[in-house]
Amino acid sequence: MQVLLGIIFHFIGGFASGSFYIPYKKVKGWQWESYWIVGGLFSWLIVPPLAAYLTIPGFGEIISGSGGAILGITFLFGILWGIGGLTYGLGVRYLGVSLGSSIILGLCMVFGAIIPAMYYDINPVEGKDTFSAMISSQWGLTIIAGLVICVLGIIVSGKAGMMKEKELKSVGTDPHGAEVKTEYKFALGMFVGIVSGILSACFNFGLEAGQSMATLANDAWKAANPGEGEFLYRNNVVYVVLLWGGLTTNFIWCMILNARNKSFGDYTNASTPLFKNYLFSAIAGTTWFLQFFFYGMGESKLGNGPSSWILHMAFIILVANMWGLLLKEWKGVGTKTIRTIIAGIAIIILSVLVVGYGNSLHV
Repeated sequence: MQVLLGIIFHFIGGFASGSFYIPYKKVKGWQWESYWIVGGLFSWLIVPPLAAYLTIPGFGEIISGSGGAILGITFLFGILWGIGGLTYGLGVRYLGVSLGSSIILGLCMVFGAIIPAMYYDINPVEGKDTFSAMISSQWGLTIIAGLVICVLGIIVSGKAGMMKEKELKSVGTDPHGAEVKTEYKFALGMFVGIVSGILSACFNFGLEAGQSMATLANDAWKAANPGEGEFLYRNNVVYVVLLWGGLTTNFIWCMILNARNKSFGDYTNASTPLFKNYLFSAIAGTTWFLQFFFYGMGESKLGNGPSSWILHMAFIILVANMWGLLLKEWKGVGTKTIRTIIAGIAIIILSVLVVGYGNSLHV
């Protein structure tokens, strides 16, 4: 039952992450950097401390009482993740929600799941699974097999992207002669996506670096609620510090772009639907944070960092690809290309099932 709850929580988090970019498509008349940072203020500055306040009594004391080294390394990983986060927005912009999310989050999944497990081989921490434990157990090998299957699904999705590029240019016509306007740029999107995928994995590194804060929150809750198991919201205190780093990176870059593109006027431009732009940006930012709110709940049930990260990323890839099909991002391409992207999605679904089975074997 605990495993099933964990998978459900990860699915809800994955749905939130795979869907968060959709409200941005409702923003009119603003440059990308303007709506990205408005949404980011909700994602990284407003909602995280609010969630911590509502779920963790005394979360501020936990943060202020943590050592400078813990806060510093968590914040640093947040900065690095922030670079991956802002390039994620660009990757989706140039590759679309479907393909962009598959490439970026696939790489993020691989690095975010494996590297922390390898780190715990060198610096063992009680309750944390090591890579050597994974490769020497049936549950671990099953989870790694699921990871390999997911990578295969990403390769197939990438193949579909290359097929799409051949059939559909940035501005051209579909097979029926209708004009197609898109920012699709495969080469640039792939470069940005690779950078984003690698650096986005730093979120999981930062989450691991700040686990002492989560442990304090967990211990305090268990002392007040004996026999109730693990604290669902323990990671919320870590998110506050980690996302400060992400805000720093994104804020600096968006301000640079505002200055370069002379788009500071977006925030007060009365010729645009200002209220709706702020509203949809806020919805996007809040939805983005919900992914990790539920990720923490899922991890508390599964108790296994690597497999939790794999499930989370796989669900995001799955949901993002479903949105890509529903939003007709593959409109104008041939049947073979559609079949290829559907095959990629099916393989990713299989990987989720395999990882879930591996979790059920984990004792």
